[in-house]
Amino acid sequence: MLYGSRGERFLAKIAVELQQALARRALNGAPGQTTAYRLSQGEGWTVSDVICTSGPQDRPFEEQHDRVNLAIVIAGSFQYHSAGGCELMTPGALLLGNCGQSFECGHEHAPGDRCISFGYTVEYFEQLAFDAGDQNARRSFKVLRLPPLRELSPIVARACAGLAGSADAPCSDIAWEEISLQLAARAVQLAGSIAPKPGDAPPSAIARVTRAVRRIERHPDDGVSLASLAREAGLSPYHFLRTFERLTGVTPHQYVLRMRLREAAVRLALEPAKVLDVALDCGFGDVSNFNRSFRAEFGASPRGYRRQSSAST
Repeated sequence: MLYGSRGERFLAKIAVELQQALARRALNGAPGQTTAYRLSQGEGWTVSDVICTSGPQDRPFEEQHDRVNLAIVIAGSFQYHSAGGCELMTPGALLLGNCGQSFECGHEHAPGDRCISFGYTVEYFEQLAFDAGDQNARRSFKVLRLPPLRELSPIVARACAGLAGSADAPCSDIAWEEISLQLAARAVQLAGSIAPKPGDAPPSAIARVTRAVRRIERHPDDGVSLASLAREAGLSPYHFLRTFERLTGVTPHQYVLRMRLREAAVRLALEPAKVLDVALDCGFGDVSNFNRSFRAEFGASPRGYRRQSSAST
């Protein structure tokens, strides 16, 4: 069993808001569009909540990054095309965009996505990169995406908590600025260790993995096994595992576990529920296994993470 929970309240709410935007778009018959809501900004940086309602019927159009752009995918999925190739963007992944880079975002296999997008002026980002240890701070990203890596989990969870809490109790500008700094530094450090992939995956493979990712997101309470995902994809478990890992950057087990742990981290940051209840609600039947997995992912125990989160807001 890879996944099964009684409540994905915060991240499910984020996904539901995307589905509501897609339903409104379908109701009024309008073409897909991208809507950005500015969450915070400062000298040299901005952060926005971006919802896209484009779908298979909408033809992608070429855009250009007017700043250095880092976008955390938090719901939905899309194909990110640029001169460097094409990457499937899924929740937990980080889009990497160089200033002046042309790109297209396609939704050939499923509609809609939601991201927390961080924009940086070139001068500001180059200074951040240099301070983070990149001696060639003017070097651009050579890859289009960072997968849902463990090293990104604390920052991604903190950003999701900021968004989940923004409606009733907005995080301060200082919190968003801290996240923007941490994200930029981590992106620079990690991007240099990832080699560009040779060639693009066939559309049929992208479609299969997209369906699997959307199923996990759409039915978080269902038990999901590798065998069942492979069966729905029409592949053997071995070939599905290889295809999923190639396109998302992680195995199905890692993907689902990381999703469950992100939800737990957001809940620990935002609500006073007992650790045991959070563990059970996020699909962990054994609290000791939850504690081990959480510490491995976030570098702190669940209680320690909660204390850190309270101190940082």
